[in-house]
Amino acid sequence: MPLLAVILAGLAMIGPFTIDTYLPSFPAMGRDLSATPAQLQQTLSVYFFTFAVVTLFHGTLSDSFGRRPVILASLVVYIAASLGCASATDFGQLLLFRVLQGTSAGAGMVVGRAVIRDSFEGHAAQRLMSLVTMIFGLAPAIAPVVGGWLQAWFGWQAVFLFLAFYGLVLFMVSWARLPETHPPSARQPFALAPLARTYLRLAGSRPLLLLCVGVGLNFAGFFIYIVSAPAFVYDLLGLNEKQFAWLFVPGIIGVMIGAFLSGRAAGTLSAQRTIGIAYAIMFGAAAFNVAYSALAAPALPWSVLPIMIYTMGMALAMPSITLLALEIFPRNRGATSSLQGFMHSLLSSVSAGVISPLVSHSSITLALAMTGLLSLGCLSWMMYVRIESKMVADART
Repeated sequence: MPLLAVILAGLAMIGPFTIDTYLPSFPAMGRDLSATPAQLQQTLSVYFFTFAVVTLFHGTLSDSFGRRPVILASLVVYIAASLGCASATDFGQLLLFRVLQGTSAGAGMVVGRAVIRDSFEGHAAQRLMSLVTMIFGLAPAIAPVVGGWLQAWFGWQAVFLFLAFYGLVLFMVSWARLPETHPPSARQPFALAPLARTYLRLAGSRPLLLLCVGVGLNFAGFFIYIVSAPAFVYDLLGLNEKQFAWLFVPGIIGVMIGAFLSGRAAGTLSAQRTIGIAYAIMFGAAAFNVAYSALAAPALPWSVLPIMIYTMGMALAMPSITLLALEIFPRNRGATSSLQGFMHSLLSSVSAGVISPLVSHSSITLALAMTGLLSLGCLSWMMYVRIESKMVADART
């Protein structure tokens, strides 16, 4: 289990690395490519939009052709796209290769969830999902730090060369040690018409949609700070490119603590109880964040402490919500994981392209955005609980 967790976490970390590593390079990239901050923000938006759309196919392709081939093929595309970003000589080329990165970066995360559920049941699956989340949580803390130092030493091109090298290492490890967990006897033919019917059936499930939207909104409450990192670190906190860790490390410490607690809660607390505690933690953090931002200027450590506590609650809830979603359609776990990844990425795209430019200019607007996204996520969860309670009551009568 530990080796599988490391491989799956490494694959899932491609997404955060692709997002966070180049954020400290925004000013230098803007100068070299004659791009405005708004244009550079769109390199995040197009990445997330493409990521979201193609995510719908990663899981279903793995249902048809197996988990390993999809992961290995996506890594080849990702390596090529990262090399293309490093060699870009104008903003248009960079945008094109960011789109190509978006088509490939999500396979490890989406297919990895299906691998976990293929291999383990019940509490064992939750423990492995929590372990993967805990290891995966290192990426957003490491990525901007690595990116900041690469930017300071070698320039922004080195950031994308690093991503290409990371993809190559994952390809070699996955080729050698990643097992195939979806046997040919369980595979379904890949065809567009059945695929469309499958997604229509999944999209028609209100419980599944509410869970997917809920976990995506919970993450968006933290992610709004990630995509606003250049403004938050440079403008609000007055730090430099080597100090992005002040934002990312506390948040990721929270993720690791929350994931650890989720693993400990498996078999002890019910999923609903665990998620309820998680929302109480997140709302407490969001309330402190709003209060401090309204009364004081941005400063360390108080501006990042609520982010750490928020991510602890977020990571505590995520494995339980994800496993509840995967149980709704057990024969279509790959497609379910794809749909969840699509909603997650779509909400991240909205955060990056629409919400962040509106709120990143001040700490209070960022705090209010966190609280608003969390509130919508909690509303989705409450609606899911209500539907499930009614279904259980109807089944008993």
